[in-house]
Amino acid sequence: MAAANFIANSRASKEALKSANILKSLNINVIIEGPVGAGKETLARYISPEASTIDEDLVESGRVEEEKSDLIVLNIDRCKNLHFLDSLAKRYRIIATSSTPTKSDIIERIFPIRIFLPPLSEREEDILPLAGKFLQELKESFSEEIDIDLESVDFDLSQNGDSLKKSVYFHYFAVNADEKKIMACMESFLKERIGTGNDYKEFLFLYEKPLIRAGFKRFKSQLKMAQMFGLNRNTLRKKIKEYEEKE
Repeated sequence: MAAANFIANSRASKEALKSANILKSLNINVIIEGPVGAGKETLARYISPEASTIDEDLVESGRVEEEKSDLIVLNIDRCKNLHFLDSLAKRYRIIATSSTPTKSDIIERIFPIRIFLPPLSEREEDILPLAGKFLQELKESFSEEIDIDLESVDFDLSQNGDSLKKSVYFHYFAVNADEKKIMACMESFLKERIGTGNDYKEFLFLYEKPLIRAGFKRFKSQLKMAQMFGLNRNTLRKKIKEYEEKE
């Protein structure tokens, strides 16, 4: 696996990659900790590209290929059968990931090395390069050149790389979708939700709220928005207040 698969522009990521490079040639168990979507699995696979992988359930190790020398255990913090670690550690070098700090005697004993990956919000230098990686995946998936100004995208970092990837994909859809595709998407969304007995009023905000938010970004003032929307200024102000109260 190429080093490029793990984006390391920030100081924290560079330190993690430096540790990973040392561990590639050492037979030492390591646990990689950090929030969901921080890149733990990518770093684990960088350390040992050919390792077998199990997720959460250590009992799955019975189905691991015997000839493999390394074992990646994803989400070890959710494992209920940690007592298997002792026997596994005799057969494999274990690279584990955890989304929460793990404190137990067996974890402390089995994993002498810990690597911590902070959230993307603390690794700002990694955000645009990682978004670029996801955009490249899009280009390859659709076999076309996609022109997106990533610096203009309002990235969602709530789930780190996971939500960042969704932001890139969503922005691609928003930029490239025509009216028919948008309406088809809305139709699919509404089909599963209508039936309240007050559907028209209940879902009108799906049109009005984004229109108002786009108006603020485009026209910068309520007066200009009212003129462009063909609305009375008081009517517009009332709608803005109504949706602000629903935030």
